[in-house]
Amino acid sequence: MKPFQTLFILVFGLFTFTVSAQYGGYNNGYGNGYGNGYGRGGGMGMDRSMMAGQQQGSQSKPKETPPEETAAYIVEQMKPQVNLDELQAIAIANVLADSVREQGILLKNESSSQDQKIEQIKALRESTDKKITAFLNPDQVEKYKTFMDTLKEVKKTKSKKKKEKDSKEDSKEVKETPDTKISE
Repeated sequence: MKPFQTLFILVFGLFTFTVSAQYGGYNNGYGNGYGNGYGRGGGMGMDRSMMAGQQQGSQSKPKETPPEETAAYIVEQMKPQVNLDELQAIAIANVLADSVREQGILLKNESSSQDQKIEQIKALRESTDKKITAFLNPDQVEKYKTFMDTLKEVKKTKSKKKKEKDSKEDSKEVKETPDTKISE
């Protein structure tokens, strides 16, 4: 008799879970205890169209690149231009990874104002530069400064191109919208 009871409870629990999942859980779906009948339950839950929109929104959100990957990418670009040996490359990659991680924390800090974040990031950049130059010989320091200057120039040109592209898209949208004047 006991195995039969266990099997019955297991089947009943599985059936209840399946029905609950199929009709949207507890605060959602059919009649949800608020007397609202069919539907979303007075805004308490999510219907299928809202869930579809939520899934699309989460897919469009870009994935955050790990700091180690960012640091490795920068070091790979830096290696030939600064003539880094393997030990220097590893040490600089670690410094850059820590810096990128710290920068992410600073940017996500909601208690700081925009100006405070800018100042903190500038201080972090200076500290990172000092740590990196400590691993380099004097000849490599000059090459590193040149590398960083070219990196800044590339970023500036990319941001200018992006701004130009955005402004072109804005003007294109204005052109594509039809006039709403009613002729008499």
